[in-house]
Amino acid sequence: MPHPLLARAIDICKSKKLRFTPVRQQVFTLMAEHKGAISAYDLLAKLQDFDSNAKPPTIYRALDFLLENHFIHRIESLNSYLMCCHLGCEHPMQLLICDHCKQVIELSDPIIDETFSSKASQFGFKITNKILEAHGICKNCIGNTNHSK
Repeated sequence: MPHPLLARAIDICKSKKLRFTPVRQQVFTLMAEHKGAISAYDLLAKLQDFDSNAKPPTIYRALDFLLENHFIHRIESLNSYLMCCHLGCEHPMQLLICDHCKQVIELSDPIIDETFSSKASQFGFKITNKILEAHGICKNCIGNTNHSK
């Protein structure tokens, strides 16, 4: 049975006249089924369960397509990817990343986004890529260990 988000992604691609190839759909489904962030090579290993001929360029082309069309996010500091909560639309984004369990919480707070953009403008800075990543310890890890930094 296909993942419920796949039908939405297919509809988005049809409406935008995008080629949502079987490999792209499989990578999308693997991302949707994975909880949290995943590296390209871990994703490639999962893809090879379905397509033993899949190579790194295969996964990177699919990931590039999913990124360009706002189905996933790239987490620069972890060199990994995360399924987007706001499927198919561009939006302000901030990430909270737990350094202990690697949980990633996606925020989309327009006030944070506007404040950040305004401050950048005050310095004459033109932002070309705006993903804010904050590292720390999540409430579950604080409660389970002595991470009281």
